[in-house]
Amino acid sequence: MSTHAPRSAFLPVSRADMEARGWDACDFVYVIGDAYVDHPSFGPAIISRVLEANGYRVGIIAQPDWRDPASVTILGEPRLGFLVSGGNMDSMVNHYTVAKRRRSRDMYSPGGKMGLRPDHATVVYGNLIRRTYKHTPIVIGGIEASLRRLAHYDYWSDSLKRSILLDSGADLISYGMGEKSIVEIADALAAGIAVSDISWIAGTVYRARSTDQCVEPVMLPSWDELNADRRTYAESFGEQVRNLNPFLGHTLVEPYPHDVFVIQNPPATPLETPDLDEVYELPYARDYHPDYEAAGGIPALSEIKFSLASNRGCLGECAFCALNFHQGRIIQARSEESLLREAEAMTHDPDFKGNIHDVGGPTANFMVPACQKQRKAGACVGRRCLSPTPCKNLTVTHKRYVHLLRRLRELPGVKRVFIRSGIRFDYAMLDRDHTFIRELAQHHTSGQLRLAPEHVAPEVLEVMGKPPHEVYESFCREFERESRAAGKEQYVLPYLMSSHPGSTMEVAVRLAEFCRDLGYNPEQVSDFYPTPSTVSTCIYYTGLDPRTMERVYCPTNPHEKAMQRALIQYRDPKNYDLVVEALRRAGREDLIGYGPTCLVRPTRPRKDGGSAKRGAKGKGHAKGQGHAKGKGGGKGKTSTDRKGGEGHGRRGGER
Repeated sequence: MSTHAPRSAFLPVSRADMEARGWDACDFVYVIGDAYVDHPSFGPAIISRVLEANGYRVGIIAQPDWRDPASVTILGEPRLGFLVSGGNMDSMVNHYTVAKRRRSRDMYSPGGKMGLRPDHATVVYGNLIRRTYKHTPIVIGGIEASLRRLAHYDYWSDSLKRSILLDSGADLISYGMGEKSIVEIADALAAGIAVSDISWIAGTVYRARSTDQCVEPVMLPSWDELNADRRTYAESFGEQVRNLNPFLGHTLVEPYPHDVFVIQNPPATPLETPDLDEVYELPYARDYHPDYEAAGGIPALSEIKFSLASNRGCLGECAFCALNFHQGRIIQARSEESLLREAEAMTHDPDFKGNIHDVGGPTANFMVPACQKQRKAGACVGRRCLSPTPCKNLTVTHKRYVHLLRRLRELPGVKRVFIRSGIRFDYAMLDRDHTFIRELAQHHTSGQLRLAPEHVAPEVLEVMGKPPHEVYESFCREFERESRAAGKEQYVLPYLMSSHPGSTMEVAVRLAEFCRDLGYNPEQVSDFYPTPSTVSTCIYYTGLDPRTMERVYCPTNPHEKAMQRALIQYRDPKNYDLVVEALRRAGREDLIGYGPTCLVRPTRPRKDGGSAKRGAKGKGHAKGQGHAKGKGGGKGKTSTDRKGGEGHGRRGGER
């Protein structure tokens, strides 16, 4: 029988819990859209424990009833302020598929139950608090607030929305990885400084009636100008992209009507390794609150309970990913000893079966900064580390990661160590020493290795910021060779994305042909999801790449998106009409027929799928490479379920 942490191991969630600690009031009350899980893969857990470590009393109100103002009063008025987070995922991504259909499960709620938080949770909670507590400071954070900190395109309403600071009624945003900024905010409030006067803290956004306090700010276009011209929005977003460097970035000012300015300070500087170790070794219960036991617990915890977060940040800078806006490009890694201590503690958990499920972060094999310059000056503005070609100053090494994995495998009680975080295969191939690939095949893969080439067409890969398809093919050959040498039959399953900016119907057909040649039959397809604050979303809304201001074709019509998605799943009889329409629109009727390269037959398949089965035979295993064999069993994931899709990584610290 599983055992769980006692109630006393958690921060207070009720008056009774406060009284048990001898508290008459909390310094901060933290209102969150997720259930309360005290584990460092959950952002609110990190922020609350960091505040506790700095001497502050924090109470938790998880998933309050947003229809009842009394639900945010159960712990009383906090001495210093309310903290608000929508949760580990943007609430709209959590609730809706890319087709804007309501999801059936919420992995961050008790028993996976949907409907326990509102749409736009941060805005709703902020206004709910303000109805009762007119003057108590409210600080919002988390992925939802972080990526909506300035004017942004909202896919679900198909419109621009103002800074979430204005719509939520909050006083401050703590954006990005908020350990530094939240402590500075707390210290300022504890010193008696009015929240309206807190304007200097890196990693925060505030509003003001004047910009006199700003030093050399960059003035962004006004709200009215952004609404009047989509090109202006692309230019503004490009300016934001150029000011993500925590060392050299400027203060950004976004004017609104009635002389209101939303002011974004530069990002907070990354944590050094000792500080990151300290954050992950705080006294977390590493469990969900016992109140959820009767409902079956919190499904998301089972995904990460026996995983190790080894790093933060991502130098890959994929256009469809918001990690650049949230965690940044500078790699921050924990020490080997800290990770070994955490792993050793796992082995004493009664539920531990000997398998460490993951060792990684946004990207598993990034363990060192891209170059020495980044440690003091941040990432370069206007150029990427890996694409379209690797920077000549790029540091490429897997020695630190390989050594860590070896030591983890040697721990008593550990049977297997898997890698489930994304692997940047182009970075792996740049390393002349292929020890990592060898040990990945020998020790850290169980049958199938999931990689994210995303596409095959160079025109799409260039927009995405992904490497040429030939690099993916080379990695697959190397992985298969090492698997054979280890006496294992293992394959690469590719994550693929349809309807990304740059993908015309002709390009989408090429992706379908790639699936045909592999015999790959993805049951789910990652259809591009325009989520806040990504370059790709800006392209979707404006038709312009904000990095270059060049025009980029983007499929935005839902029917066209459906056709591109159907092409990847052309074997599914339900997609027959869409596939035929797409092939005709692309001028590829040659793929409708009885030949071995055809995707579909000229006649509609029977309902029992008989015709489809005969007509869907591809060429099987492409060139003998280590891809998925033609068994039709490869499963992908929707973009919102994939860790890199919006930077909602299951790693914590996301305030």
